[in-house]
Amino acid sequence: MTWLVVGLGNPGREYAGNRHNIGFMVVDELVRRAGCDWREKFNGRFTKARFGDEDVILLEPLTFMNRSGTSVGAAGAFFKVPQDRAVVVHDELDLAFGQVRVKVGGGHAGHNGLRSIFSHFGKEFVRVRVGIGRPAHGDVSGWVLSDFSKDEAPVVPRLVDAAADAVDRVVREGPGPVMNAYNGTSSVV
Repeated sequence: MTWLVVGLGNPGREYAGNRHNIGFMVVDELVRRAGCDWREKFNGRFTKARFGDEDVILLEPLTFMNRSGTSVGAAGAFFKVPQDRAVVVHDELDLAFGQVRVKVGGGHAGHNGLRSIFSHFGKEFVRVRVGIGRPAHGDVSGWVLSDFSKDEAPVVPRLVDAAADAVDRVVREGPGPVMNAYNGTSSVV
């Protein structure tokens, strides 16, 4: 049975380095590792890969974050992927920058990309949550739509690698062992 791995972000060069696009960055790294080429369909871009013995669809919705669910729902239905075989990689305000956590199900905590996926696909998928931290003063929208700081930028490639490794392990081993490995550490990078 196929896995669906989704990276959340916003399309367009102006958003490429934003904190909100860390999901795209992680899936881009998985595509690079697999040596695949993108195709456009499902209001997004996707490709097929293999992680060990597992078939994987890698997807980046191109609908903008708040409408990600339309792409995820369409791809999930087309490839007949059940919720427990889907992994969504997203930015997480409630984790300090540099942390990666794995979770199954739960609420959306105000994340509009997750809220959209709940509406079009379901809630019981695996999440690879990539910590971007909270802004010191209030403006969450401006924070997630801003690029990583000069101090954070050198760490981002290691953070992306750590999250990509977590996705790879979820697909190969299942979420349980990966949650045990990642959720007990204070920081991945």
